[in-house]
Amino acid sequence: MISFLLIFVLIIIYFFFKWSFFYSSLPKGKLLPPGSMGWPYFGETLQLYSQNPNSFFSTRQQRYGDIFKTHILGCPCVMISRPEAAKMVLVTHDHLFKPTYPPSKENMIGHNALFFHQGPYHSHLRKMVQSSFLPCALKESVPRIENLVIDMLPKFVDKTINTLCEMKKYAFDVAIISAFGINTEVEIEQIKQLYRILEKGYNSMPLNVPGTPFYKAMKARKLLNEKLSKLIGKERKSKKAAGTGGLLEVLLGSDQAERSDSKLTDSQIADNIIGVIFAAHDTTASVMTWVLMYLHDNIDVLEAVAREQEGIRCRISEENRNLTWDDTRLMPLTSRVFQETLRSASILSFTFREAVEDVEFEGHFIPKGWKVLPLFRSIHHSAALFPHPSKFDPSRFEVAPRPNSYMPFGKGVHSCPGSELAKLETLILLHHLTTTYRWKVISSHSGTHYGPFPVPKGGLPIVLSPICRT
Repeated sequence: MISFLLIFVLIIIYFFFKWSFFYSSLPKGKLLPPGSMGWPYFGETLQLYSQNPNSFFSTRQQRYGDIFKTHILGCPCVMISRPEAAKMVLVTHDHLFKPTYPPSKENMIGHNALFFHQGPYHSHLRKMVQSSFLPCALKESVPRIENLVIDMLPKFVDKTINTLCEMKKYAFDVAIISAFGINTEVEIEQIKQLYRILEKGYNSMPLNVPGTPFYKAMKARKLLNEKLSKLIGKERKSKKAAGTGGLLEVLLGSDQAERSDSKLTDSQIADNIIGVIFAAHDTTASVMTWVLMYLHDNIDVLEAVAREQEGIRCRISEENRNLTWDDTRLMPLTSRVFQETLRSASILSFTFREAVEDVEFEGHFIPKGWKVLPLFRSIHHSAALFPHPSKFDPSRFEVAPRPNSYMPFGKGVHSCPGSELAKLETLILLHHLTTTYRWKVISSHSGTHYGPFPVPKGGLPIVLSPICRT
């Protein structure tokens, strides 16, 4: 006990002198944003992750204003909750603020992944990734995604299911389709198994010690790289028709580039495949879980969505065909439900950027290396931007939101390129769900669990029942 107290006191003394030296070395006349750095080492991390982020952000906004400093996850940070200021960080002056992630997560996904970079390499990769999520590419995915839904939903009837867990499985299968197209190689199943191990360690403590989730995840990551390299080599030699191989096919297309520096290595392709699967998985599953909860709690909205979808179902039935991409473009109300869910749930509370040099920002000094966090959640829950922000109201999107006030997928060159895929798989799910079933939430838990994405407590247990048609 005495040794623990001694270590604790030494840590406090160390950080006291560290911060004293830092403040004394600030350029003369330069002022950091107002705020608190919290406890030595821990900062305000515990306060942020032990409560509703809205409370953490709003308390400090009221005390310090729309730009304030704090210290979370071992890093000094500046948090920004004004739309115009967020745009400056993400778009106008994005060259001063690079994307940043904890080193453990970068190692797990792969250093070559799109979202760890800036400059020519990032631009080249982003164009390739975006091309696999254009409407012309997504149209080809509709039948396969619809088949996933048609196969999945009957298995849930009259059973208690954990919505989040089932949506993760669904979103993962959609991510695999987007990554590998119609590839049915045995390696795909092996890649799925290894990815699931990797996922379990992604949000664990980065302790690379045998037996820990992180250690198992890093071993799986190594095997995953080997499996992907084998599959990439096989695909390079194959003569499959164009348009059958998803993102993998697009990335392999760099082999045809005239400039040698535009061709991607196996490692670069593997890292970006894994990165896209990560990006397309957890967040989308969380969104779909919230959609089901909001519709359950707002029966008038559910009935309106069901009427819209029933009209589409009748037309499809009369024409004796399946759902198409064009049908999903005729779902205005359901699309607004998707938009309002993204705003209300705000799956990504903030994003991380890092100052690449000392920056003067709206009268404040941000030192090089400090993290800068645009607060999407605070912006989306601002009463000045969205009246009655706690109310679930899809009609608010009948009019386009104010510029820079709605950023569920980020903004600028580092915004999520897969936003249309997330919308598509949600619309296809809701089409079949609302025209064929109803669901009842049976959870005795209320509230939200934050870890790391906000989801209804208990993963939203529901029971699905078929609609009785007369």
